[in-house]
Amino acid sequence: MNFNKIHLHHHCPPHFNKDARRYHHGGGVNDYMEAVSEYRKTFSSKQDVLDKTPDPAVKEMILHMEQIGCDTTFDRFDRQKPQCSFGLAGVCCRICYMGPCKITTKSPKGVCGAYADLIVARNLLRGLAGGAAAHGMHAREVILALKYAAEGKLNLPIVGKDKVLKAAKQFGIDTHDKTIETIASNIADILLEDISRTVPDEYKTIQACAPRERIKVWRDMDILPIGAYHEVFEALHRTGAATDGDWRNIMKQFLRCGLVFVWSGVMGSNIATDSLFGVGSRSTSKVNVGALKKGYVNIAVHGHLPVLVSEIIKQGQSEEFVKLAKQKGAKGIQFYGICCSGLSAMYRYNGVIPLSNAVGAELVLGTGALDLWVADVQDVFPSIMEVARCYKTTVVTTSDSARLPGAEHYAYNHEHSNIGETENIARKIVKRAIESFGNRKGMPVFIPSYEVDAEVGFSLEYIQKRFESMEPILEALKAGKILGIVNLVGCNNPRVIYEKAVVDVAEILIRNNVLILTNGCASFPLLKLGFCNISSLQKTGKGLKSFLEPDLPPVWHMGECIDNARASGLFASIAEEAGKAIKDMPYALASPEWSNEKGIGAALAFRLLGINSYHCVHAPIQGSTNVMDFMLTGTKESLGSTMIVDTNPTKLANKIIEDLKQKREALKWS
Repeated sequence: MNFNKIHLHHHCPPHFNKDARRYHHGGGVNDYMEAVSEYRKTFSSKQDVLDKTPDPAVKEMILHMEQIGCDTTFDRFDRQKPQCSFGLAGVCCRICYMGPCKITTKSPKGVCGAYADLIVARNLLRGLAGGAAAHGMHAREVILALKYAAEGKLNLPIVGKDKVLKAAKQFGIDTHDKTIETIASNIADILLEDISRTVPDEYKTIQACAPRERIKVWRDMDILPIGAYHEVFEALHRTGAATDGDWRNIMKQFLRCGLVFVWSGVMGSNIATDSLFGVGSRSTSKVNVGALKKGYVNIAVHGHLPVLVSEIIKQGQSEEFVKLAKQKGAKGIQFYGICCSGLSAMYRYNGVIPLSNAVGAELVLGTGALDLWVADVQDVFPSIMEVARCYKTTVVTTSDSARLPGAEHYAYNHEHSNIGETENIARKIVKRAIESFGNRKGMPVFIPSYEVDAEVGFSLEYIQKRFESMEPILEALKAGKILGIVNLVGCNNPRVIYEKAVVDVAEILIRNNVLILTNGCASFPLLKLGFCNISSLQKTGKGLKSFLEPDLPPVWHMGECIDNARASGLFASIAEEAGKAIKDMPYALASPEWSNEKGIGAALAFRLLGINSYHCVHAPIQGSTNVMDFMLTGTKESLGSTMIVDTNPTKLANKIIEDLKQKREALKWS
């Protein structure tokens, strides 16, 4: 298949037509500026959040932060208004230092001659490369940990033996007369090879784990990657000044980067994490700030890397440290989760309470209840330091990749040569938390009284064990008890009312018999507001309710952001049971509030599988009609998927339902 087939139009090099006041390539400057201006009017304000937040604890904390004089994300977002129209449209270029350049009626090309399509495509690819690097470095860390644990360099047991054997079978590894450690090391080597390959060869994780139908599609499009590092290198190379001048070729690399995001950053991370720590199990967890406990040594874990966090929790829950905490006047030691570190831990270790996603982190600190905050990498905003200082909360950073001015640093070094000291590092951090508890006595504490129980730990393994096969879910789909299945994920974004878009979409979907899967930051409002509790069956459609009763909630919480691999695994398993391609099934990916580079990759990951993505936040592509067409509808023929954006979450949810029904009609399902 020729790659050009995925584009709607094929144009000559662009030029500005003064009479028509339009670009042949990028649409009119006036047109996209008007569109961006209208989009900007939909941005929420702090007052909107106070008036309409779905979580009353958020409202109480914002007002409390205002009273004590602490800024929040919502204050800073208001002060940044009006955001730059050129940046929102994607037509400002800062790649070289002859600019920065922006595309206007007066200057339709940058200094180097780059036009709107090229600039928008370059910016988008660089964003995705950043997302692929973020998930890729997460993957590398946990894969190295698996390898070092297998080789005895890291004193951690390999808990997920079943996952190791399953992965070995997928990769065709001979397990006869081999120890679990040897097999795990072999798997780690394969995953690391996919990340770092430079000499062209098969991308082994894709060949082992991807559906055959998809591999053929990607091969025909010539987008199969060489290796994760290579494709990120190539993305930065071809988007550099005076290198690749064809926006189509840029977008081809965009799709390759999407594949490495999926198969190394997501699938590689997932295989290694579940192999090392196990898949966890279904359990019940307290959620939201009302679950904070006064009188305890309170430790929050924040970020994405599970290795050191697992040891910190192990040490903090040990009899030795609980006894030490009590000697200092505490009732005990309690762990809380912020962002994905907390989600990864909550269903693997008893008693880790998830509290908030990244945007709400400073609201949690503003309670004054935390003694120590463990920050590793990604989604840790520097603003947390100001709030931490207000309450004498000790902040500890644990990665050479991410330091915060004023934080204490207990970490692996750049070479990870001290990974064998994991236990000692964890012990130092827990001791520091107990010291901080003693130093903070008398600090005012404000805890809104909102908490709820949530059902978590819906791994693919749990679902298969629960139903014995995928057949019961498939039969419920065919019969219409389940209209469709939606993976509702992503970060949060103050452009829309905090967490409300996620909640609004979820309410409409479950009312219309749509089963929801969730993970990562978007899962927090669903956890906090009872969607992961069987009480939400009361607002669930009759068909879905009858399938789930008596003890399954309408939203299945699968874990942290890399656990998108679990959602895609469920999608693939049900499609295989039905004898259908994934792209033909009534599935969708919804990321209503996405906000960062990883969000680009997460949506593209499911698009590459042939699943539509739905959003309330626009990507910065409105400055180029061609790139916008490519992103929205240009891959419908080749990949079988489209991207739908509507800033109104109600309209977005109804569009999802409409599209799921069309999928069902094509399958001739009732």
